[in-house]
Amino acid sequence: MTISIVDQATFDEQIRSKYSDVIGSKLGGKTIACSDEFFAEAANLLAPKAPIRDKTRYTYFGAWYDGWETRRHNPEPADWVLIKVGVDSARFIGCEIDTAFFNGNQAPAISVEGAFLADDAVPDDKTEWTTVIDKTECLPSQRHFFVRKNGLTPDNYNYVRLKMYPDGGIARFRLYGTPVPVFPEALSTVLDLASVSNGGVAIKCSDEHFGTTDNLLLPGRGVDMSDGWETTRSREPGYEDWVVVRLGARGAIEKIVVDTAFFRGNFPDRIRVEAIDAADDTAAFSKDAKWDVVVPEQKAKPDFEHETTVEGEKAYTHAKLFMIPDGGCKRFRVFARRVL
Repeated sequence: MTISIVDQATFDEQIRSKYSDVIGSKLGGKTIACSDEFFAEAANLLAPKAPIRDKTRYTYFGAWYDGWETRRHNPEPADWVLIKVGVDSARFIGCEIDTAFFNGNQAPAISVEGAFLADDAVPDDKTEWTTVIDKTECLPSQRHFFVRKNGLTPDNYNYVRLKMYPDGGIARFRLYGTPVPVFPEALSTVLDLASVSNGGVAIKCSDEHFGTTDNLLLPGRGVDMSDGWETTRSREPGYEDWVVVRLGARGAIEKIVVDTAFFRGNFPDRIRVEAIDAADDTAAFSKDAKWDVVVPEQKAKPDFEHETTVEGEKAYTHAKLFMIPDGGCKRFRVFARRVL
């Protein structure tokens, strides 16, 4: 088998903190077709919130489930769902399959395949699929974490096919990898290099108790506090919460935006942004690393986009946002020109 089955702590450390869920609905991923969704819609697989269960709730078709569930006795080897990746394309490294609350009706096994189609084409019977995650057993009502032993897929894909053998139910599907953006040829073009669509990744933080740091890099201003980054209340004098973002490309920063949309009583008291030009993540976190202040410490406002123009031509690879002493932010934008 070319995959490893790992626990959540290992997956969080090795995958979730370094890569992006490139099919999530928050990023624009969507289901486009499936073999069957008799009991529960396939689109539920990509929902951003954790699955729930209401045993008192029934539909015309049977018990209500927060996930994708097909009918029994599938005559084919597997049921399937097609998903359009939420970025231009991506290389994949691992996935999470959650069968929460599916007990006795869970998918006995799954596999994941990828394909790349140019010019807005959609998969059909002639599409050639490449196996990304081998056929692997699933257990009832459990989160499963699968990692490719040989790392990222050598090719990038913009469509995914999830199969479950032969039928059953899956609550959530997360597929992690590295976006492969299509950058403009002109280096003078200013891009948000922190955006997940342009390859930005939140790689390390002090805390994410109420909201995860990957939300900072999503498009748009979100819908409420649930899709931002929010930390616990600190009680230590001089405390600072922080997150480090590896930019999608090395760039000369022109403007930084820190958005506190929907954070009205729990926004940070102050914010600061630093940046560094580092060979890799290890160098960025070394004890000798020297970070430049690109946004001096300033008072923050609730539900507000804080914009700061950055002077100079120095290029950076990582940006570090500080919330002082704690609180919540919705989005973090680093507008820059790529420097090769």
